Amino acid sequence: MTGSILGTNPVLSGDDFIAWHHAIGGELTDIPEDSWRIVLKEKHNDMLHLLKFPYNGQPPKRLVTSKAITPNPLHFVRNHGGIPIINKKDFTLTLDGLVANPKKYTLDDIMDESRFPQIVETVTIQCSGTRRIEQIGLYPGQGDEIPQAPWAEGAIGTATYRGISPKKLIKDCGGLVNGGKHLELYGAETVPWSKLKANEVLLTWEMNGEPLPAIHGYPLCVVVMGYIGARSVKWLYRIKAIETTSIAPVQSREPANTIRSRIQIQEMPVSSAIMSPWKGYVIIHNGKIHFKGWAYSGGGRWPERIELSSDGGFSWHEPLTVRSAWNWGLHVTSPAHRIAVYSINRTKERTKERLAALEREGIPLAPITRYEYVHSHTDEEIMKFYREHDPRDADNL
Repeated sequence: MTGSILGTNPVLSGDDFIAWHHAIGGELTDIPEDSWRIVLKEKHNDMLHLLKFPYNGQPPKRLVTSKAITPNPLHFVRNHGGIPIINKKDFTLTLDGLVANPKKYTLDDIMDESRFPQIVETVTIQCSGTRRIEQIGLYPGQGDEIPQAPWAEGAIGTATYRGISPKKLIKDCGGLVNGGKHLELYGAETVPWSKLKANEVLLTWEMNGEPLPAIHGYPLCVVVMGYIGARSVKWLYRIKAIETTSIAPVQSREPANTIRSRIQIQEMPVSSAIMSPWKGYVIIHNGKIHFKGWAYSGGGRWPERIELSSDGGFSWHEPLTVRSAWNWGLHVTSPAHRIAVYSINRTKERTKERLAALEREGIPLAPITRYEYVHSHTDEEIMKFYREHDPRDADNL
């Protein structure tokens, strides 16, 4: 890792965001302080508070892989605003847009198992900004001027959720009409209808056997399996069926304000990280080193394989145990100066082609990280593009 997180906790304070809320006044005045009180109440004492407001936090390395199921107090949090305080009895979910019969539902309606069968799923969610600290090490960016938290490798968590399929609510509303293809989730995100049909979206009110914590979306949130964490919308209050993907900024412009391809980020690519030993540790060993780490690939795909290197990337070896929760073992037959990890997902077509070419030539895979310059576009350029093209998504490829 080329960057390191500052030793303060919170790392960044978000003073500008706090000042804006105070300056606007009214109901916004107390949101930063109310949100911080919820953080202190619901999160583990050892959480790394990367951005105090809007709150962004991750567990320390030693706790990321301490359990196969991430305890609620240790699950990472990515927010773009304050944490709302919502009373269950005042809550309703509106389902409208391109459906035959728009309706409103209370939480009790949604939880009524006689109407909607319940589902329990264990899901890993990862923020698309995971390991951003490595990028910040090369280009610091705007600090806390924008809510781009200095994530290390802890923006990943696994939890068991109880809920229902949104398909059942769509059916209860008479189904989609007039070209409805996406569901816009308020906060404004969309997921393709095909994702719902594949039973990979869950409306959930329970996390690890407990009611959703306020910081994770109480009373109702959406969990989208295999997609970046930003598509799992918290504090859900409306679902709107629309024809194309949302052009809300969080979905259409983050993290890069670019229209180069306009394929909005959905599935997470394969990635991996070593949680222990830590970077810079000197290890005295007898030929075997024990590691903890994670490897993840979006879209419901298990990583093809995980390999570790004890010589800084010149040679790579598969761990002795790969599919156990978090733990890897590696035999080391020579002095190890640097330990590295990589993982691959063979289902991606370009990856599959490159691997096949390497195998034909008998060339060992030596993964490297490359940084690529991406041209940014103005608001006018982006809106001109949307006027001339439908927003592209994975379903259209």
